Amino acid sequence: RAALASAHQGQPLPKTLSVLENTPQVRGMHTIIRNKDTTRDEFIFYSKRLMRLLIEHALSFLPLKSVTVETPQGTTYEGKRFHRQRITGVSILRAGETMEQALTAVCKDIRLGKILIQTNHDTGEPELHYLRLPKEISEDYVILMDSTVSTGAAAMMAVRVLLDHDVQEDRIFLLSLLMAEMGVHSVAYAFPRVRIITTAVDKRINEEFHIIPGIGNFGDRYFGTD
Repeated sequence: RAALASAHQGQPLPKTLSVLENTPQVRGMHTIIRNKDTTRDEFIFYSKRLMRLLIEHALSFLPLKSVTVETPQGTTYEGKRFHRQRITGVSILRAGETMEQALTAVCKDIRLGKILIQTNHDTGEPELHYLRLPKEISEDYVILMDSTVSTGAAAMMAVRVLLDHDVQEDRIFLLSLLMAEMGVHSVAYAFPRVRIITTAVDKRINEEFHIIPGIGNFGDRYFGTD
């Protein structure tokens, strides 16, 4: 992970990255969830608001086709409709699971999978501990969710698992509330066709691989285990 942390420094952010527009509303929500004095209830509430915005933003990158529909007034409307490909959501446990509610709120009948990746304390490397994916996902668009991405090591392992299950690389969307530049570069370098979508990108990580300025340990703050 240390090697990932030092690679690609100073390079421009990849074109596969999309960052939610930093509107005053988004900036205000980040101010709340980044504040160490924010209560758990407020942290959860504003995190969920950001997750919903992030999911809606990500869905705008799915392929659409032009359609014409008839309105109740008997006139026509030229619109868009999502192609018939399925969408599957896959959360990286445990913090990525917090994004499932926002996803299911806007994607009807979506299928869900889970991946548990933990760091080996002896080697510092990520290890796969649990995997549950829906059947026949090779043609699906997969929304891969994690709350934060620092070095990108866990995210890259999760992407590799999806590729091993024949998911097409350009149909994988990696979503996170907050990413470090190093993690963005690492994922984009390893998987240049994966779309990376987040609400903010911070400049660096510290020696403990925490994003700086960051939001702390998201899972601990969300679940109240800090």
